[in-house]
Amino acid sequence: MDGPHSGPAGHARPGGAPVTAGAPLAAAATPGAIIEARDVVRSFGQTPALRGASVAAGQGEILAVMGPSGSGKSTLLHCLAGILAPDQGEVCFGGARLDTLSEDRRSQLRRDRFGFVFQFGQLVPELTAEENVALPLLLGGTRRAPALAQARTWFARLGLDGLERRRSGELSGGQAQRVALARGLVTGPEVLFADEPTGSLDSVAGELVMNLLTTAAREQGTTVILVTHEARVAAYTDREVIVRDGTVSSLTGATR
Repeated sequence: MDGPHSGPAGHARPGGAPVTAGAPLAAAATPGAIIEARDVVRSFGQTPALRGASVAAGQGEILAVMGPSGSGKSTLLHCLAGILAPDQGEVCFGGARLDTLSEDRRSQLRRDRFGFVFQFGQLVPELTAEENVALPLLLGGTRRAPALAQARTWFARLGLDGLERRRSGELSGGQAQRVALARGLVTGPEVLFADEPTGSLDSVAGELVMNLLTTAAREQGTTVILVTHEARVAAYTDREVIVRDGTVSSLTGATR
């Protein structure tokens, strides 16, 4: 079983072995970038979604990708994460080209070194909360007992004590999204991709999730690429880029 949010324990951290089986980075890569898209073009049939988008994020940076609905921001995130391959351009991660890898290698990379949080959490309804958090570890080969023990450490950290055995239908929207956040971070990913992680929450629950997301990511040194259309969510990040009509048309602010 494979999904973009899966990943095993004990993978290499930044500075370890580079991505294999990809073309090397060009000399013009952005200095200090752990992940980067350069001149990425992507269409769906005759409809262009990205028209030469370029963006880079450094190790440990929390980057907001903003823009109106239909601007291409989610497509850009999916290209950076290796979920989609660009029609043109380059995506680079950890010293090598990501876009030239086979689908199997991109899938392995998503399991091993990336984490994901989606707008509606996408918890597995048949599993308990702790089993959902442990799922990436289990898929990566960790035995059930240590995987669940590691998953449980996140419940107190995210204000979820006592909810370990509940299923998604027994959780509020904010609680379910915090479980999804724990699942995305449990493996200590090098990059966490968050697509509208507060989009289904009220303002209070959304602020709690963003506080927890940014605090946990900084503690782990995880780079975060966060897609949002809300300025209040982007305010939690280090830097913002604006996507309009399939291009990154402006940068706002230096590192906060």
